[in-house]
Amino acid sequence: MKIKFKKEKIERLSKRQTPSQKSSPSKAPRRRVDWHEYFMNIAAEVATRSTCDRKHVGAVIVRDKTILSTGYNGSVRGLPHCDDVGHMMEDGHCVATIHAEANAIIQAAKNGVRVDGADIYITASPCWNCFKIVANAGIKNIYYGEFYRDDRIFDAAKQLGIRVSQIKVPKIK
Repeated sequence: MKIKFKKEKIERLSKRQTPSQKSSPSKAPRRRVDWHEYFMNIAAEVATRSTCDRKHVGAVIVRDKTILSTGYNGSVRGLPHCDDVGHMMEDGHCVATIHAEANAIIQAAKNGVRVDGADIYITASPCWNCFKIVANAGIKNIYYGEFYRDDRIFDAAKQLGIRVSQIKVPKIK
């Protein structure tokens, strides 16, 4: 099958301007975020699904710049959300929720996605229990937005060869 194009249509297409050619002088050039910011921004968006209003946390598991899984802190599937019925408090912590990083790993496992050797982006650094889960899942790099109370993770990460880095991302919205 042979496709014929009219000459004037081809000429018109070749004269089209790219978005960078069209940019008006009044508009500042758009800054393209780097990969760390990109995934941390996605983690922040995932956190908006959180169902525990004490802290909204999101996590994104990534390998080779590809998202493998996401998770946010929330109640066990089928049980009521903290936002709806209140918190189950023990020692000043809500224990009704599953943390974001644990949920991201569970989601990957449920869908048969291997996370060994991956990176995780979390809006808050992992608590001690979640750090242990992340380490045993084989995740090699932990990137977090804000520090969340447990500095034991740093010494353990160093011993295990897991890189833990804070990434401060400007709010985009």
